[in-house]
Amino acid sequence: MDFNPCMKHKVVRQAVRDFAETEIAPVVYDLDREARFPWDIIEKMRPLNFFGLQVPKAYGGAEVDGISYAITIEELSRVSAAIGLCISVHNSVGAYPISAFGTAAQREKFLPALGRGERIGAFCLTEANAGSDAGGVETQAVREEDGFIINGTKIFVTNGGVCGLSLVFAVTPQEQGARGGSVFMVEKETPGFSVGEIEDLCGMRANPVSSLFFENCRVPLENLLGRVGDGMKIGLAALDTGRIGIAAQALGIAQGAFDASVKYAKERHQFKKPIAAFQTIQNYLADMATEIDAGRLLLYRACAFKDEGRPFGTEAAKAKLFCSRLASRVTNLAVQIHGGYGYSKEYDVERYFRDAKVTEIYEGTSEVQRVVIARGVLSQPR
Repeated sequence: MDFNPCMKHKVVRQAVRDFAETEIAPVVYDLDREARFPWDIIEKMRPLNFFGLQVPKAYGGAEVDGISYAITIEELSRVSAAIGLCISVHNSVGAYPISAFGTAAQREKFLPALGRGERIGAFCLTEANAGSDAGGVETQAVREEDGFIINGTKIFVTNGGVCGLSLVFAVTPQEQGARGGSVFMVEKETPGFSVGEIEDLCGMRANPVSSLFFENCRVPLENLLGRVGDGMKIGLAALDTGRIGIAAQALGIAQGAFDASVKYAKERHQFKKPIAAFQTIQNYLADMATEIDAGRLLLYRACAFKDEGRPFGTEAAKAKLFCSRLASRVTNLAVQIHGGYGYSKEYDVERYFRDAKVTEIYEGTSEVQRVVIARGVLSQPR
């Protein structure tokens, strides 16, 4: 196995890093403080194919390999986890399911606009009584002659406030064999679809997370993704891919906090020498660097499995579990290294600290990741 990144991946990393540091870094503090979605930055990202990372080239997308995708999300999140989240969710659980399960007509209709970022994608599963328990979904899609009528409420929808296309998980109780639910593509202009207030969250504040309401929302038959009853299959495939994105996002948060800590440890003096000279600080930095490297290897392995067409759900869960945990640990140590300054909003590590926690929750909690990993381990022949 070659552990050295190829030239292509080096070029991708440098290009995304340059964009993030030039276009995002100067305003990231204000975006977080104001909980503002950066439409001006989004406009600059559209022609660079950030929204088409997982869209096939046939539909105008970039169709990058898994490691290039992970590097892109990592480098964006190293500067702004909220923007990294927008791109990850749009590609992994917005565009990817249509590419993987859509008909030729559906791909032709939706993927070009998604790839150009003209429509931002979202995946709607979570409800008041359904999160980790996807079987508890109460949103219903009732079949009519020419389509379905959807009624229900989705909560904590990433990209919810700006989504142009929502993939909605709903139960179709009147259909035979539909126990797994179904997925419907709902465009923002569909009558009966509306957006709730933007959530006032602890972290990821530049991403407009909101509730979405479906009140007698009529969608045509051609907006059913896959077949009736395919919802669980589509959802699990989307989440496997999404977990690679969230692992990359968590890794980017950790890397950003680590970089800031190394810089601060060299500059901050106590007892007439930089705090980097103290063994305790060195131990902290050593642990942080080791965990980040370990997480990156787990993430790249999951990407390699996906690119090779091998089952990658267990590997994605391992990467997501490990990287989200390391993000919380690394950002906690980053605040400790910064001392009182680390608890001030004037320093980036305070934002990294707030952003890190949710990576242990969305796209499947850490507890759910352990369930997925355990099933994978127990199902392997010995």
